[in-house]
Amino acid sequence: MAEQHHHLHLADLRTRPRVFRSWERVRHRQAHWAIECIAEMMGVFFYCYAGVGATAPYVLGNILKLEGVGSLLTIGFSYALGIVMALVVASGTSGGHFNPAVTIVWVLFKGFPVAKGARYIVAQILGGYLTCLIIYWQYKTLIQETEQVLQLGGVYDTVNFTAQGPAGIFALYVSPTVGLGLVWVNEFIADFFIGLVIFTCLDVTNFLAPPIAGPWLVGFAYAVAIWAYSPNGLAANAARDVGGRLAAITIWGTKAGGGSYAAIAALTNIPATILSYLFYEIVFTDSSRSMSIHRVFIPESQAYPPSVVTAQQKEFLAGHKAHQEHKEGIRPTSFSGSAHDLEEKGGEERRE
Repeated sequence: MAEQHHHLHLADLRTRPRVFRSWERVRHRQAHWAIECIAEMMGVFFYCYAGVGATAPYVLGNILKLEGVGSLLTIGFSYALGIVMALVVASGTSGGHFNPAVTIVWVLFKGFPVAKGARYIVAQILGGYLTCLIIYWQYKTLIQETEQVLQLGGVYDTVNFTAQGPAGIFALYVSPTVGLGLVWVNEFIADFFIGLVIFTCLDVTNFLAPPIAGPWLVGFAYAVAIWAYSPNGLAANAARDVGGRLAAITIWGTKAGGGSYAAIAALTNIPATILSYLFYEIVFTDSSRSMSIHRVFIPESQAYPPSVVTAQQKEFLAGHKAHQEHKEGIRPTSFSGSAHDLEEKGGEERRE
């Protein structure tokens, strides 16, 4: 039986008001880079708004002796769900990096433009910064009440700029009794673990990680790292760390800087993520992998060459291809025939 390959675009289903159609013409041409950066900012917003927002009641509740307002369990779940929401809402627009380390991997190994990568990283950090300021504004009254409690107890200076203090909601700190060497090792291994899960979800030949499962797998990889290793100090994402630290400095001044730990928190995840990519490529990626598959042409502009992929990945990637064609004004793909015919058609397009 011949396979049917046809994609419906939103424009085929309903007509948007003229003002939005006019905006889309600008968006697809002059403003596409700005929209992608806004999507990266929003992805970090979801991740930080959920996770940092859950950290606030936990920290403040411990100081104010409030029962049942947070725990490490709720923080882990909040970060996980925030990542799921970020990927579901914004990844279709920007590709869903939401992490400077991921963007750097794309620049180094997948032909991602350097200038675009730089814009993404700035947008990601700005997203973390603005999100933390928003959360501070929402919690401002309770934070100020907590600071008064610390001042009355004579422990404001010793507690505020720690993981247990109000500034620790936004900027990451470690206990002075924990050696920075151990903190670095803890951070590196946890980030390496997260990176392996990310690249597993991006492996188009892995039928146990279809696109619909990817956000959940990545989200809960972060949650596992938080539940297990955050007491030793864990940043995991430079956008959240640098953005949150800049927000804390904006609120409390340079005393919120974090000292030597700031460099470990901001930078360690980058080499750890690069190494996790190389490790996955060397150990787990195999051009001979085979399973219940479809063959599909994937354009050279994307990260993957013409490849053997699972049915779910085929649908996911072909949908993104059709989206890109529609944005660029190319005749949308509408093709009926066998999988072999589709592959041959792709070959003809590449030769042209």
